[in-house]
Amino acid sequence: EVDWFSLASILFLLMFAPLIVYYFIMSCDQYQCSLIDPLIDLLTGNKHLSDIWNKTPTLTYRAASIYTLWVAFQMLLYLFIPDFCHKFLPGYVGGVQEGAVTPAGVVNKYEINGLQAWIITHVLWFANAYYFHWFSPTIIFDNWIPLLWCANVLGYAVSTFAVIKSYFFPTNAEDCKFTGNFFYDYMMGIEFNPRIGKWFDFKLFFNGRPGIVAWTLINLSYAAKQQELYGQVTNSMILVNVLQGIYVLDFFWNEAWYLKTIDICHDHFGWYLGWGDCVWLPYLYTLQGLYLVYHPVQLYTANAIGILMLGLIGYYIFRMTNHQKDLFRRTNGNCKIWGKKPEYIECSYMSVDGSKYYSKLMTSGFWGWARHFNYTGDLMGSLAYCLTCGFEHILPYFYIVYMTILLTHRCIRDEHRCFSKYGKDWKRYTAAVPYRLIPGIF
Repeated sequence: EVDWFSLASILFLLMFAPLIVYYFIMSCDQYQCSLIDPLIDLLTGNKHLSDIWNKTPTLTYRAASIYTLWVAFQMLLYLFIPDFCHKFLPGYVGGVQEGAVTPAGVVNKYEINGLQAWIITHVLWFANAYYFHWFSPTIIFDNWIPLLWCANVLGYAVSTFAVIKSYFFPTNAEDCKFTGNFFYDYMMGIEFNPRIGKWFDFKLFFNGRPGIVAWTLINLSYAAKQQELYGQVTNSMILVNVLQGIYVLDFFWNEAWYLKTIDICHDHFGWYLGWGDCVWLPYLYTLQGLYLVYHPVQLYTANAIGILMLGLIGYYIFRMTNHQKDLFRRTNGNCKIWGKKPEYIECSYMSVDGSKYYSKLMTSGFWGWARHFNYTGDLMGSLAYCLTCGFEHILPYFYIVYMTILLTHRCIRDEHRCFSKYGKDWKRYTAAVPYRLIPGIF
């Protein structure tokens, strides 16, 4: 059953999220990344909406060809080249891996080869840039708005197909969730793990490819454009490429671990993931690099080092917090966290069939500081990306605002689910670890 607040939020996102993406990208293209000037022009009558729209680049055959080849190439890497990186990279988990148990009791298998796809893609990118010269490294920036229309076509197409598929040929009917509200079902998804054939999993492919593989290529294209326009790549652009590149590499190095996260374990596949991964992620997560093409910022050395340290410390907290939880789960608490046996609260819960199960919630290490300290590290990294751009415009800071809202919402959603699951045991846990994100504050 869908409450009115959830329905209103979903209708707002369906109507305005595409406009938000367009507004941000248009502001850079026509107003040098100012978010205020377009509004001033419209309110004062200097321009009409039709004037702005008419200046916006349209869909082109070139952009459609580039995007089609890109998605097809990533599908080829995903489906037809089994992972070989796990055979020679110590500590990397790739190849065929099992996901979490679905609500219907199904355990899906996945071909984990995202790191391999990322490496192959980037080797070819640099080979072209320095040797083959088939296309300019600025190709993404030069076709950025026409590519936006292509990404929207794919995002809406795959989201609509997922809904139709759930009604007529679901992968597993028992894992479908119908609320009876079309807008909610379209937005949040009906099928839990829609698949075509044995290996093409919609969630895994669209969450990681083509958007996240493209993330670092997009930033490289921005850097190439900066070099073309100004004859140099600023240290701020290098910082954006390095810090966001670390995040992307971390995602693919831990792709098997990702199978146990909220996106795979709890979310159904709808417009939220389908369109979001095709459009929202590649266009709004890369705003810092786009901004720096229009406003090249050369940071003082001390400022650059400070931002780099903030990003690296944030990444360390994000990764080590997740590592501590993963180690605790894998060993059932028989491990050492910061040199000591971890403390925990044992919780019980009842399954749908009435069986009683037990879980352990760790209260040691970073998990003793705050209940979602991994999100805190993520937010520190997000802030570092934004700080590379200076303080002349607010556009680059959209990312930290968005991530704060997103992760705070996830905190509340996670905790609501845990309270429903564990009851009074969850209250014991929150008493032991009273803060959500920032120790002593929140």
